[in-house]
Amino acid sequence: MLKSVKVRDYMTRNLITVKPDSELFAAIQLLLSHHISGTPVVDDTGHLVGMLSEGDCLKGIIAGAYHEEVGGQVSAYMTRELQVISPEADIFHAAQLFTQHRRRRLPVVENDRLVGQISRCDVLRAVKEFAQHELKGAVVQAEEYTEFH
Repeated sequence: MLKSVKVRDYMTRNLITVKPDSELFAAIQLLLSHHISGTPVVDDTGHLVGMLSEGDCLKGIIAGAYHEEVGGQVSAYMTRELQVISPEADIFHAAQLFTQHRRRRLPVVENDRLVGQISRCDVLRAVKEFAQHELKGAVVQAEEYTEFH
């Protein structure tokens, strides 16, 4: 059953992160150089304090242009209201959160510390692999049934 597949089995563990006091343009360069659309924002102790998305960066650029300022800190533009998920949660729950909250990625948090991130693509990969495994099992059962009847 799909509820037996855990987030921990499909989450990304080695994350690119930024700090709240990072310069916005440095964070933008990081996103571009790593070909990612967003990143967790963590404090010095590794606690998740926000997420910075491409959209947040664009808001920062627009605000800067409007006020004729350049840059600013990530903390001024990051999203602070976060939906997080446990590594022990099942993939079905992750899929529900993605549809309810319209996010591209969910931070995976355990004991108040960021331990990974799961994306919509990771969930789709989990479902695909689960379906392939289930289909393979059904084919084997059908072959065994045919063999004995």
